[in-house]
Order: sequence, then structure tokens, then C-alpha cells
Amino acid sequence: MSIIEFKPLAKEDKPVLDAFFQARYYENSHFNFTNLYMWRNPYHIMWAVEDGVLYFRAEWQGELFALQPFGPKEKMPGAIQRLLDWFKEIGRPFSISGIEKSFAQEMERFEGADFLVESDRDNADYVYRSEDLIQLAGRKFHSKKNHLNSFRKNYAEAEYLPITEEIVTQCKLNINGWYKLRAHEQPDDLFIAAEREAIIEVLNNFEDFGLKGGAILVDKRVVAFTFGEQLNSDTAVIHVEKADPEVRGAYPAINQAFVAHAWAEMTYINREEDMGIEGLRKAKESYRPVKMIEKFTAVLK
Repeated sequence: MSIIEFKPLAKEDKPVLDAFFQARYYENSHFNFTNLYMWRNPYHIMWAVEDGVLYFRAEWQGELFALQPFGPKEKMPGAIQRLLDWFKEIGRPFSISGIEKSFAQEMERFEGADFLVESDRDNADYVYRSEDLIQLAGRKFHSKKNHLNSFRKNYAEAEYLPITEEIVTQCKLNINGWYKLRAHEQPDDLFIAAEREAIIEVLNNFEDFGLKGGAILVDKRVVAFTFGEQLNSDTAVIHVEKADPEVRGAYPAINQAFVAHAWAEMTYINREEDMGIEGLRKAKESYRPVKMIEKFTAVLK
């Protein structure tokens, strides 16, 4: 069989990918066009469709890997074999990352090879009840509610607005300043520049991606903004949340307002992974997730 003909990801590919992602219930925050498109350059993400199955390949710091394939359940054993053959053809070790539990089980049942499937805690997604993030009710959210009330008291003039073209321009101006500060504090972090470019590209194509977004303005200046989309039938995913580090309470304020205004009808909110960053893990755990979306990696034994 010929080698899989992967090609770069383009904006025009969104309808094809959307059809695959919406055909089954996926919970991984990365399984949507926006996330893959945002990170296509730093991760060298490419895609292909063969025999009704969607494949992805990616690379990070010289390590080549595939994502789990997408398509009808009955085609998954054949798709696993196709990936095994592909890695063999190109002379690289077999590796899949970001696997959901159902596909991990598919790989463990596969009879054509013996896989080492391991949980990847650093990339597990945090999922919350939307009602919890809106109400912040009870003792477990007492400190969050205090931070939010403090912000509202100190910035009584603050207003929440959905992201529009005019707001997008302000978001881009502000994010440049915030990232300059971060880059100065962490000059060796290559991820900072990649993240800034990814966010600006999405802001430039905001309407095309069908996203919802919100911003908090103080004295007509954006001090926080966020955007996300519906991930599956009962969950929204928050792709990005950024705030002015000088404005105390801006993060809890945009977190609460965006869910209240845009996602109140959703049962769950997926706020993605912590990437093993200690401060980010502490912040995400402090909002009391109701479940974690476990992700796995797989290599050949």
C-alpha cells in the first residue's frame, strides 16, 4: 500500500474535519478544528483522509507522532494497522499521543501488535460544571467568590462584551503588551511566542471559525478576553483566557462572565490541560473539576 499522503492544514479544511469530530462523542479538548489549526505550525500538524478515516501526524522538538484516527468504530482496527504500516514505511518509531480512553481500549484489544499504552497526566483535561463556574456557590468556592466581589468593587465601571471586530483589534493590541512582559520574564520559553502567534491568528479569523468570545473592559480598555466553542453535545471548550496581569481579579471575572453569558446552557466546561506546569495545575484544581478527561500515549512494546 502507498504511503499516507498527509497535507498541511488550511482554513478551507474546517468543514471536512468538523464532520469527523461531530460524528462521535469526543471529550479531548484538542479534537476540534480550531485547536489543531492554532497549533499547526509549532507542531507541524498535517492531515489526510483515507477510506473514510481521518489521520493526523505531528512533530514536537524532533519527535514524530500521530493522533488517534477518527471515523466509524468498525474501521478503527484497520486504521491502527495503517498507522503501524506508515511508521514502518517512513522508518520512524510508532508513537500516538492524546488518545482518549475508548481508543486506548481499542489499542489494547488490537491483535496485530503489542502496545504500551500509558496515561499522560500532564495533558489530562479539566472539566467543570458550568453552573459551578457561574454561581461559585458554597464554601468550596468561597475564595473565588471573594476575588470576584473584590474585582467588582474595585472596578465598578467594568463591563462584559461579546467579542466583535472592534473588540478583536483591542485584544490584539493588549496581548502584544502582555506577551512582551512574559517574554521578558521568561526569555528561554519558546512556547510564549508560539502561543501569541496562534492566538492572534485565531482572532484574525474569528468569525470564520464560528467561535464565541467575551472581553471585560475597564475605561473602554480590554483587561481580559477569552474564546471557545461547543466541543460536543453537552460540553464547551475554552481555548484561550488571557488577562492583564496588573488588574487583580481579571481572571476570575472573565472566567465567570464568559460561562454565564455564552455557555449557561452547556452542562460542562472543558478548560484544557495544565501541561505539567505547577502554577497552572494549582489554578485549575482550585476551581474544583468534576471530572478529568484522561489522555494516553502509545508506543510499541
